[in-house]
Amino acid sequence: MRLQTLASGYTHLNRTVPRRINKVMPESSAHLTLSVLDQSPIPEGSTIGDALRNSIDLARLVDDLGYKRYWVAEHHGSPGLACASPEALIGPIAAATSRIRVGSGGVMLPHYSPLKVVETFRMLSGLFAGRIDLGIGRAAGTSPKVAFALQRDRRQPAPDDFPEQLNELLTRLHSMNADETPEPWLLGSSGQSAVWAAELGLPYVFADFINSDGPDITADYRRYFRPSDHLSSPRTAIAAWVICAPTEEEAFRLSYSLRMMGVLLYRGRPIAVPTIERAEQFLKTEGVSPDTVPVGRRIITGTAATVRAAIEALAAEYSAEEVMIVNILHDHAARRRSYELIAEAFDLENSDHREERELV
Repeated sequence: MRLQTLASGYTHLNRTVPRRINKVMPESSAHLTLSVLDQSPIPEGSTIGDALRNSIDLARLVDDLGYKRYWVAEHHGSPGLACASPEALIGPIAAATSRIRVGSGGVMLPHYSPLKVVETFRMLSGLFAGRIDLGIGRAAGTSPKVAFALQRDRRQPAPDDFPEQLNELLTRLHSMNADETPEPWLLGSSGQSAVWAAELGLPYVFADFINSDGPDITADYRRYFRPSDHLSSPRTAIAAWVICAPTEEEAFRLSYSLRMMGVLLYRGRPIAVPTIERAEQFLKTEGVSPDTVPVGRRIITGTAATVRAAIEALAAEYSAEEVMIVNILHDHAARRRSYELIAEAFDLENSDHREERELV
């Protein structure tokens, strides 16, 4: 079996996890679902509170526009990203919206007790039944130094026991009442995460905005997917950088802030989200062509028509049923406008997406 070849050197999960969790049916391949992954960017000159309130505001907007999910990411020790605790933000967002599914994109499980994660999301699911997703990731979401500071026991390195943690988490989810069970997803940007998602029969989100060389990885996930009681066939979502504006030039220029952040992050100097003007000057001073940074990252920019075509092409490349759109902009109004233009391009409000979303 080629999955075992693919996973040579990887860890395979055992199959002792009970298989009863809320049943998730795959999306129709005839429809492309659009969702949002929010990293809660902190614009230069703003506060963490401003950024978190912007996230709640954006969630209200995309709920009205017809997007299916709104996930919030986990980052630590970052001057540019506000959300260190997705579970703390999911509740206010779910309370401020009415239909959209809300979840983590994701909870970085190595930092936590599986029991604590399950109990927290059980509370959220109890309050917002049928609307909570539990996206699980393995990455630290921060620098090694901050990851070490997150450890309770710092006498030795944290154990590399993610497979055991994930098994425990799924087992505990199994013991919950169906109405209180969040929908579990596995997140990743490498072949290892695809192996685990395929073996456990979990829906899988691949981070194209981190690694754009993922089509072969998601193909193996689908090829070697093992049906489970809660998911009968593979379900793939792609998270991608997308910035949309009324003109091609404006959309590309809006990306300068993200590009400057990427360059400095690579140098170990994370910053708040800079203004377009500051980022443009930085790139000129550095002699860097904006379309070459961050190195190896795909950033989709353009008008509504351009962006729709690029999103559809990306989904086809990955054979994905869903695309989760992530962007980092200094101007919150520009972020809102970007999601509005994309919704208009796909006619979300008047499409079958709204009916599908309300049925989930």
